[in-house]
Amino acid sequence: MAKHVLFFASLFVSGAILIGPGSVIADDWSGWLGANRDGVYRETGVVDEIPASGLPIKWRTPIAGGYAGPAVADGKVFVFDYQRSGGDVVNDPGSRAKLTGKERLLVLDAKTGVKIWEYSYDRPYEISYPAGPRATPTIDQDKVYLLGAEGDLTCLSVTDGSLVWTRNLPQDFGAEVPIWGFSAHPLVDGDLLYTMVGGDGQGVVAFDKATGEVRWKSLDAKAGYCAPRIIEAGGMRQLIVFHPEAVEGLDPASGKSLWNVPITPAYEMSIAVPMVDGDLMYASGIHAEAVMIRLGTDSPSGEEFWRGGPKNAVHSSNAPPMFVDGVVYGTDCVKGNLIAVDASNGERLWETFDATIPGEKRFGRHGTAFLTRLGQTDRYLVLSETGDLIIAELTAKGYDEKGRMHVVEPTNEAFGRPVVWSHPAYAGKTAFVRNDKEIVAVDLSR
Repeated sequence: MAKHVLFFASLFVSGAILIGPGSVIADDWSGWLGANRDGVYRETGVVDEIPASGLPIKWRTPIAGGYAGPAVADGKVFVFDYQRSGGDVVNDPGSRAKLTGKERLLVLDAKTGVKIWEYSYDRPYEISYPAGPRATPTIDQDKVYLLGAEGDLTCLSVTDGSLVWTRNLPQDFGAEVPIWGFSAHPLVDGDLLYTMVGGDGQGVVAFDKATGEVRWKSLDAKAGYCAPRIIEAGGMRQLIVFHPEAVEGLDPASGKSLWNVPITPAYEMSIAVPMVDGDLMYASGIHAEAVMIRLGTDSPSGEEFWRGGPKNAVHSSNAPPMFVDGVVYGTDCVKGNLIAVDASNGERLWETFDATIPGEKRFGRHGTAFLTRLGQTDRYLVLSETGDLIIAELTAKGYDEKGRMHVVEPTNEAFGRPVVWSHPAYAGKTAFVRNDKEIVAVDLSR
């Protein structure tokens, strides 16, 4: 069986296996930003416009609160939420709300939305913006990995939800719970699982994915909120981490630091995963912190190319930017709009509120839109914080909308306005979109 899986895996080209004339099987959306953590949806046969009448809704299933985006694998949808039993949800960025309840993984049939199994555990919350967990489940073959907002790192069987192992980062490592909760979507690579833990010598920790035992620890750094990712650069694979003091490239096998570029976002808000285009990497903090890094081509290295300021670059927070063909597209936490930036110098090329808060004219703090590129095209699936699913063409010349439909209500709150701050998943020619009350499957087939 394993040999057959490896054989078919070797046939993947641009996210699909060719089976016969005109037929394909697409990649699953097995974790944060998809299987490759690059925010690209490679499946063929999907729409490139949304008609005025909208797209068909396949199903709607009730869920509870959370920011964690869904994941999809092998015909199952994995949704991580919080079933609150006591306390009041108050979104005060300067204080921690106290709640009682359960963190829960709900697993649904991708075709029908019917529950297959669920796993939950008691988890009091004492965090800011306490709607629920932040980190998207990570599916790896027959296991699924969770990171809860208070630091519960858990491995379950995909088949039936039985517990394989669990660790608690504050209890087992003395880690400080960030004010906005643990958020670094777990990354599985080979036989290791990586996540940000925080503390002296344990900013990032590699675990044995089968047992939960520590394989290595690295960096004197706080956890921040950014997920790690692996890239190929400088002749080797590198583990990229963005903590509250720097972006660093590490040896994935040992945790040894290969290079370091300082960046210190306000309030320790290292959130948006650094994105790569060629030999350039863009890392964005909030307010006026951003840095373009030039990666070494002959050896693993990174050095500052240019640095962002108040009137250039784009300073992303909740949603990672996309970096394509020399242009960075991202939502700006200060102005709240979608901004396109010239990667060569940080110059802003254009900006619009249509993708984030339609009708806004000047400022919408932390205005958010989640961008997903459709294959190697200039078209993007966009989820606005108002709950609209949009298809738009993004180029250096501008933003050209190709239709939108309202999918979910904005059930959370930020800065006095209703918002949806959860990244969708895309698989099986379907968009899976959640808020704090339901998850909705939208038919994307052409």
